[in-house]
Amino acid sequence: MTGDSAVAIPRRRAAVVVNPAKVSVETLRAAVAAEEARSGWSASEWFETSASDDGRSAAEDAVRSAPDLIVVAGGDGTLRAAAEALVDSGIPLGLVPSGTGNLFARELSLPLNDLTTSIATAFRGSDRPVDAGLAVLERADGQESQHAFLVMAGIGLDAHMAGHTNERLKKRIGWLAYSDPIARSIFGNRQFDLNYRLDDRPEVATRAHTVIVGNSGMLTGGLLLLPAAVIDDGRLDAVIFRPGRGSGWTNIGYRLAFNRMLHRTGFGRLVASLTPIPRAIRWAQASRMRVRFPAAQEIQLDGDTHGPVIAASLSVRHHGLVVRVPRVPAALDRD
Repeated sequence: MTGDSAVAIPRRRAAVVVNPAKVSVETLRAAVAAEEARSGWSASEWFETSASDDGRSAAEDAVRSAPDLIVVAGGDGTLRAAAEALVDSGIPLGLVPSGTGNLFARELSLPLNDLTTSIATAFRGSDRPVDAGLAVLERADGQESQHAFLVMAGIGLDAHMAGHTNERLKKRIGWLAYSDPIARSIFGNRQFDLNYRLDDRPEVATRAHTVIVGNSGMLTGGLLLLPAAVIDDGRLDAVIFRPGRGSGWTNIGYRLAFNRMLHRTGFGRLVASLTPIPRAIRWAQASRMRVRFPAAQEIQLDGDTHGPVIAASLSVRHHGLVVRVPRVPAALDRD
């Protein structure tokens, strides 16, 4: 008796982590089902976040299901929490961005406010390894906790904005809601003492108004905060604002306003090389940074406040995440 024996090839399967407070689950399910049918994938498994879960538990359950892809639908906070479970898993991460910031999605030129294209990119895009930031936070009572961050960690004004901006106003007008805490912080000029260490270099003591450590340098509105930051170079970048008195804030404002021009064009880089950096602002780069404070300071990770800490150790996991990005600059074919 002769004949060919067919071996069934298992179809790929995705897991979807969704924040129902940010995304319409019904609409998302319809878009995912359409893409599954088109791409020949099995039905996805679904994991919803809850009021008691910022996304990490749902993502951990998704990782344990051993999918070929994990799609995260939600805001920056949901993505950051999910990334803690996904670091070093090797499972590709697809994004359906929602919310006001979406800085990580913007850095990778991912589609925004386009559900169909976001889902198509997640299922049919290219894999791009990127870095993930890791933060070990130490509290005054000696407790420690570890968290991931994808864009920026901030201390001072940056953390104060994350923890004290009106959420309803932020939802309505986006980043304009930060204007009041920024203005009050600048006019108050509150500063704090800190000690920091970059890699194995000697520890440095200084006084600052704001410290930001990032894996990506661009803020909403095209403001380039960390000119040398690259999302997959295995390094973290930091900036310290030390305005002092007098013209310090003016010098910082001018430098930040022109940073994009100074670092994104050949002529601009020439001008930057000939222009002294104001004393009120300092940039640094390292693969590991440690900061400690005589008095506890607030810290934020990707826009989420994490309360007061007396020390933080920030490091980078080189290529710790694999993200699905568009295969070509144009939107994927929707036919």
